[in-house]
Amino acid sequence: MPRERTYRTEAIILRRQDFGEADRLLTLYARDRGKLRVIAKGARKPQSRKTGHVELFMRTRFLVAEGRNLDLITQAETVEAYPALREDLVRTTYASYAVELLDRFTADEDRNPQLYDLLADALGWFATTQQPLLAARFYELHLLQLTGFRPQLFHCVGCGEAIVEQDQLFSGELGGLLCPGCAAADRNARPISAAAVKVLRFLQSRPWEAVRRLGLRRDLHAELETVMHYYIIYLLERDLKSTEFLHRLRRERPGTAGAAT
Repeated sequence: MPRERTYRTEAIILRRQDFGEADRLLTLYARDRGKLRVIAKGARKPQSRKTGHVELFMRTRFLVAEGRNLDLITQAETVEAYPALREDLVRTTYASYAVELLDRFTADEDRNPQLYDLLADALGWFATTQQPLLAARFYELHLLQLTGFRPQLFHCVGCGEAIVEQDQLFSGELGGLLCPGCAAADRNARPISAAAVKVLRFLQSRPWEAVRRLGLRRDLHAELETVMHYYIIYLLERDLKSTEFLHRLRRERPGTAGAAT
């Protein structure tokens, strides 16, 4: 049988850049195909029927034609536009963080429908929630689980004993909590309070509907963010551009983007 030259897919737009005189090069995360790079021909022309369906963060249904080097979008229909993510700078920044994190933790064409659903849900949360810090920590923990880097929060990664309710250490190298007696197992492990451990466990093991109304102190939010960013930077061996921008935004507009680290 001849190979099918076109395919349909639903995808979220992670990145876009100008290409040629009127086209756009899009990085998509497709539910059934993983991460793809495709060309939207003529998308920068005001009269193009693709314009308005290929904006950042949008969830869109595409008809795609296979190309020699890059596949070409022939049709696009918006499923969810998430307009608030392009109208509010703070929401935009958190959405940028969500897509950048997924981009860094995934390889091209690495299919993961659960990861797609998580990103789609997270964009919805960031478009509506008044608790972006909480949504970010929840998203991080569940993305790490789906990509094989779930932090161990219930047993010591040094000795294997159950973690008791006391201040602990978090090891990026070993991927979870160290009890005080195993501190020597990773000299670079970071301290973490018993309260922060309790919250991370709750976020890791509960659905968003059970988590979203959780009220936390500003200093606890800051501690959770510091620990999670330490672990993510360790795994990626680099910081994220969206994280740097978020910190700068907080300095310039105190109180608008959550607790500072």
